[in-house]
Amino acid sequence: MDPERFPRLVSLACHDLRTPLATVYGFARTLTRGDTLDERSARFLKMIEEASEQMTGMLDDLGTAARIAGNRWEPALLPADTLELARSDDTRIGTSGVGETVETEPELVSHGLKALAIAAIRYGPVKQVTWRVTGRELDLWPITADAERVVSAEDVRDLGSLVARLAIEALGGSIELAGQTLRVRL
Repeated sequence: MDPERFPRLVSLACHDLRTPLATVYGFARTLTRGDTLDERSARFLKMIEEASEQMTGMLDDLGTAARIAGNRWEPALLPADTLELARSDDTRIGTSGVGETVETEPELVSHGLKALAIAAIRYGPVKQVTWRVTGRELDLWPITADAERVVSAEDVRDLGSLVARLAIEALGGSIELAGQTLRVRL
């Protein structure tokens, strides 16, 4: 297959997979809203809902990566504060420092920063990480030796962190390791 066509194939697959996934998710949500389920069935349906939501996020990530690789990505640049981009609803991810307003794709960058932090936690393994923000520079700490290869994209094991790197670099930023710190420049 022509390498230039592969990103289009991936984009098409992501698009086409959304319909059956939406069906699974929709039926699971419909069934959980009824009050006729026993506790065990309700728990299983909740697991199906959550897995469907995770798969939707993965398809979004993969679609973004395909658009970037195929030179078809057109980011919607908006002003955003770097400290706000690093903040997360995940209590394992802390933030500190002073941000700066940048023109970026806020939702994607925020999602990417969260993915990098979760990869550092998962592959660390550590219980918590912190983004220290100084203007356009965001430092994630601690990055253990076990997590280094994953968050630096040397080891291809985490889709979210790989797409984060692609998007941040496509937006003109950079990601590099500095000791036990992952430095992101936006």
